Amino acid sequence: MNALLVYPKYPLSFWSFKHALKFISVKAAYPPLGLLTVAAMLPQAWEKRVVDLNVRQLLDADLRWADIVFISAMAIQADSVREVVARCQSIGVRTVAGGPLFTVEPEEFADIDHLVLNEAEATLPEFLADLDNGAARHLYTVNDHPGMETTPIPAWDLIHLDDYATMSIQYSRGCPYDCEFCGITSLYGRRARTKNAGQFIAELEAIYVRGWRETVFVVDDNFIGNKGKLKREILPAMIQWGRGHNHPFDYITETSINLADDEELMQLMAEAGFAQVFIGIETPNEESLIECNKFNNVSRDLLGAVKKIQNAGMSVSAGFIVGFDSDTPSIFDRQIDFIQRSGIVTAMVGLLNAPKGTRLFERLRKENRILHGFAGNNTDFSLNFIPTMNTQSLIDGYRKIVTTIYAPAQYYDRILKLFNELKPMKRSAIPRFRLRYLKAFLMVMFCLGIQEKSRKLYWRLLFKTLRNHPGFLADAIVLSVYGIHFRKVYDIC
Repeated sequence: MNALLVYPKYPLSFWSFKHALKFISVKAAYPPLGLLTVAAMLPQAWEKRVVDLNVRQLLDADLRWADIVFISAMAIQADSVREVVARCQSIGVRTVAGGPLFTVEPEEFADIDHLVLNEAEATLPEFLADLDNGAARHLYTVNDHPGMETTPIPAWDLIHLDDYATMSIQYSRGCPYDCEFCGITSLYGRRARTKNAGQFIAELEAIYVRGWRETVFVVDDNFIGNKGKLKREILPAMIQWGRGHNHPFDYITETSINLADDEELMQLMAEAGFAQVFIGIETPNEESLIECNKFNNVSRDLLGAVKKIQNAGMSVSAGFIVGFDSDTPSIFDRQIDFIQRSGIVTAMVGLLNAPKGTRLFERLRKENRILHGFAGNNTDFSLNFIPTMNTQSLIDGYRKIVTTIYAPAQYYDRILKLFNELKPMKRSAIPRFRLRYLKAFLMVMFCLGIQEKSRKLYWRLLFKTLRNHPGFLADAIVLSVYGIHFRKVYDIC
């Protein structure tokens, strides 16, 4: 069969980095990792092509070539999904869909021929067997969570790696915590299921041999869900592999705040090459943390924990939320104060929303407070439920936070605060020169240093970095480019 794997388009959002990517001449931030993994599970005899709509357009010729079209998506891609499905139907090609969007709301996609839900390791083999026998059903679903020992290396040969800013790999699924607003545990469970060290290193080798020498995003929802295995097996293997390959990658990932409690783990992660971790801090308001079951953050010096991680050599990006029932109007200034003092440069502040499948959605549904489904973007000034605080006051307060923390003065100030805390990474490898980085440098200097109204603040940042933290000059420029994107997302002049 001819199998076309289509990844729907992301709209402009906080995490799309659309306005930053143009500086380095790449088309998308991250590759479609789930879809590439599914491609590797399909029969070897099939012909396979990938069309990532974030990289190129889907042509009618692509659809006419295909015997079957596979689609994987998250909630924020729903509009693009519907456009793709309509085009498939107009040409008469069979559609198969899976991934978080369809697993959570299969009833919304009855027009798709086959819904292969949950995790592909558990449901795709049965679908493929039925398809081979001419008896494929509309719906495939399971209640258990498979191990990851059989998960194959993604089919990297189906994409051009240089189209992307960052490569992605996955080590584990599941999170030991159960925050009320989060759908991870309902999708993947509370036990951290992991690949073994051999699998993980083989995935690093797969992108290395294809010439990748940039950042790698370990996409786990909580990379430290099984700290013992990380310290015994995975991180020592990464350190050894990195030394043998002259440290070709630096890594980013997501962890919980208790990373700060484990000095050995932080040291190993930094030695392996982890340069940044994303942490769900959510709020400095303890009542709201208790309300949403974020007990891992309760009774903790959150600011001190962030600084410990920074001092270990890893910058911290973080998620924050406003709109909890326990929030009062003081929360907006408290969030601003915490973010500014923390040196968290990339602070993703969102309005609380209730995705279907979460305990929050069920609670609010019973309280008759759900307004509509969640569109997958909690930074677009919309709510899908009735909050305790006055709705307009909540939205206005949220707008105050993001327009304050991403204004140039406050944003550049956080960059310098980060550099004051961050321990420089030790690397023996010299980053390779790429012409697109020279082009990016010239574009940034013109845009931020000459064109923007806040150019004096930009030059002040660079001069202070050169004087006090010269080793972080490249980081200052990269973070400044992120700031362009964030200001445009929030329409900050």
